[in-house]
Amino acid sequence: MSGAGARQAFRRRLLDWYDRNGRDLPWRRATDPYQVLVSEIMLQQTQVDRVLPKYHEWLDRFPSLEALAARPVEEAVQAWYPLGYNIRPRRLHSIAREAVARYNGALPADEETLLSFKGIGQYTAGAIRSFAFGQRAAILDTNVARVLFRVFVGKGDPKAHAARKHLWDVSRALLPRKRVFDFNQALMDFGAIVCPARKPQCASCPMARSCVSYPLDGSIAKLASAAKKRRHARAT
Repeated sequence: MSGAGARQAFRRRLLDWYDRNGRDLPWRRATDPYQVLVSEIMLQQTQVDRVLPKYHEWLDRFPSLEALAARPVEEAVQAWYPLGYNIRPRRLHSIAREAVARYNGALPADEETLLSFKGIGQYTAGAIRSFAFGQRAAILDTNVARVLFRVFVGKGDPKAHAARKHLWDVSRALLPRKRVFDFNQALMDFGAIVCPARKPQCASCPMARSCVSYPLDGSIAKLASAAKKRRHARAT
């Protein structure tokens, strides 16, 4: 990827943007790793506005890992409605049971142990470490991967295994020494607001002058459309 100067400029522009435009979300004020876990599981494949009311409702009903583990899994699935993808509350319940059985009802802070839980993958482990424990841990969800691919890569299939591995390397290389929490939150917000999958706001994007995708045709909207057509063609 680009040199140290480009990485530093990206960090500065992103954090400046976040200071002015970052979303005020309740889980960003959470210090309990369980609350961070709940938000991350809920936000998988679900929009923020749908998660907000359910997040508060869930924590009122299951305020801790111990409280969740003590209830039947069917109750957790029922409480999850209408978020869908009901494998998620089952996984969350399983994590709670394992945490109670093996770790005194707490989530561990180290990556290796977090990854040993069924239902906690590399992204979720990074989010818990970064947002709950204040560690210098990289993240790569759909929004972050899209931003990093467009700004630093630009060509190829971002969902390919090699590309995904490279994007994890990019995410790690970009981590600042300070404000890691804000930086990771900023990446997600930037992908959701300025650089979404459809209709990216290239004209007002603070990264436009250094984005490798932007000069391809003056806008990455056509790039996103072309990638979608290629995936559709492969599937038919």
